[in-house]
Amino acid sequence: MEQSPTDEAADAAMSAEERAEEQRLLRRLQMMMNLVMQTIAQDGSLTIDEASQMIADSKKAALAMFPDKELAYEIIWRPRFQRLMRERFRIM
Repeated sequence: MEQSPTDEAADAAMSAEERAEEQRLLRRLQMMMNLVMQTIAQDGSLTIDEASQMIADSKKAALAMFPDKELAYEIIWRPRFQRLMRERFRIM
């Protein structure tokens, strides 16, 4: 069964809407992660436990936005947070 031109247009519009939503979520995720990283780097009163909790909470939020993307989180964000924690708290 073939799709009518209006069905194809509706599919194209929906995929454009889905792409726009995904882009919005990606921008939100990046802004959130950058804020967490800046806070950890710049807040001198932050303890290592508080920083670790912020990282854990940011991971939960990221996986809530993108449920099937834990591997992407582990590849992209985890090394950045590890490097930041090593630099900030002199962790070996």
